[in-house]
Amino acid sequence: MTVELDAKGLNCPLPILKAKKAIKDLPAGETLKIIATDPGSVKDFEAFCRSTGNELLDSSEDGGVYTFMIKKTS
Repeated sequence: MTVELDAKGLNCPLPILKAKKAIKDLPAGETLKIIATDPGSVKDFEAFCRSTGNELLDSSEDGGVYTFMIKKTS
């Protein structure tokens, strides 16, 4: 199961805060897909995964829209 979080139009730290809240409710092993437009979110989500221990499965950009796939590890 993948849960999608639309964080388009939000600036730091709101995409991270919304992702933190959404991933908290996910069972371990599930995936959170985040869509954002803040260019700073690339480094933010890398740091978020390092600090929380969750796995950044994929990070991509298309026309100023950033997509992150984060797997909850515990």
